[in-house]
Amino acid sequence: MPASSVGCDTAGPGTSMDVPVSISDATGATLNISATLVIIAITCVVSFMAFGNRKLLDDLILWPPAISRGKQYYRLVSYGFIHADGTHLLFNMFTLYFFGTFSERFVSEYIGTLGYVGFYLSAIVVSILPTYLRNAHNPAYRSLGASGAVSAVLFAFVLMQPWSTILIFFIPCPAIVYAVVYVGYSIYMDRKGTDNINHSAHLWGAAYGVLFMLAMEPRLFGVFIYQLLRLG
Repeated sequence: MPASSVGCDTAGPGTSMDVPVSISDATGATLNISATLVIIAITCVVSFMAFGNRKLLDDLILWPPAISRGKQYYRLVSYGFIHADGTHLLFNMFTLYFFGTFSERFVSEYIGTLGYVGFYLSAIVVSILPTYLRNAHNPAYRSLGASGAVSAVLFAFVLMQPWSTILIFFIPCPAIVYAVVYVGYSIYMDRKGTDNINHSAHLWGAAYGVLFMLAMEPRLFGVFIYQLLRLG
């Protein structure tokens, strides 16, 4: 995502929290695992495998004709687990770690850890659908990366903690200010269309993150407005 070196200040509420998933091993001991960390681990493994395997990359990337003609619908999800290079992967997973742990904690209290995983996976699909529909018969188009889903997680966090301080290239910034700039920049660049970044997926992912949270807990809108009026 464009400002992918976004990190959450350690002073931000709940940014260091991992949501525990209890798993008992053969000895009866309990292991605590964060779903966000599992997603990051799987994404890193698959991405690194694809870096050195062109066939795997081609099999997983979002290539519209493979879906519209070949019915390979899995590509609407698999593209979100591969990345163009190490920097692309690092920025997305770095952002997901800092904002996903807090969002996971909140979402899991309502619909469980599997619900949070479903939120993330559905964000991968929803964020790319407009792009796919525009390019359904375009053999030259390809897309990859978790940016749309990461945007959904990031904006879910912004909805809950609008005045939390985040770091943009190590510069502190209120989350809500970053969100406004991010949306404005993405709209501008999407209309300009001069780079290889799928800004549309960022925008749809962000919108989906907010709408998903409000559908899950409508009172969040009132809390969000209240926090905005408090000016931090």
